Amino acid sequence: MNQIKTAIVTASGKGMGAACARHLHEIGYKLALLSPSGSAESLAREFDGIGITGSVTEPGDLERLVNETLSRYGRIDAVVNNTGHPPKGDLLEISSDDWHLGLDMMLMNVINISKLVVPVMAKQGGGSIVNISTAAAREPNLKFPVSSVIRASLGSFTKLFAERYASKNIRMNNVLPGMIDSFPVNQDFLNKIPMQRYGTVEEVARLVCFLASEESSYITGQSIAIDGGLTKSM
Repeated sequence: MNQIKTAIVTASGKGMGAACARHLHEIGYKLALLSPSGSAESLAREFDGIGITGSVTEPGDLERLVNETLSRYGRIDAVVNNTGHPPKGDLLEISSDDWHLGLDMMLMNVINISKLVVPVMAKQGGGSIVNISTAAAREPNLKFPVSSVIRASLGSFTKLFAERYASKNIRMNNVLPGMIDSFPVNQDFLNKIPMQRYGTVEEVARLVCFLASEESSYITGQSIAIDGGLTKSM
């Protein structure tokens, strides 16, 4: 009898998070979903999954999400760390509070949930953590300063995590989307994309599901761009 596979997806009420949840469900994962708006609860009902209203910035909400997943399913095979949009503004006009909020949204969320799921994954023989980051982590953009800076640090954390936990078969990778169709179309951005179109949330979800699954079992510590050729760095 095949062991069931389970996945946690945060910020999964809409956009890329919801698309990831749908694709994971299609390939056989049982789901536990989190979002601050309540929409994850509605989506979870479609899949007979777990839906929790809460925030990735609140360690207590993450702990409740993990505990309810273990209570129902007994294991956690994959975690998809998605989050909302961080604060923006002119580089030195962004408040300290907004920088700290960005830290909580895009780095501490990954660290906090990793502390909760790594012991579970180690005991069951492995697991995969996938962080939805941004192409701006590799090529910083003044339009997205908080995201650019903090998600670059997420890339460093991911390298360290991979080195520390690869021997336990626990993997972590980052997905770096460029301009995706969950964002409003901006002609200036569109003109810079070699493919001359935005990506789709479904395209991002397919990459996330690949990295979450055993199909990518020898990939860890990587930051993989999905941006239509936008990123120029090697």
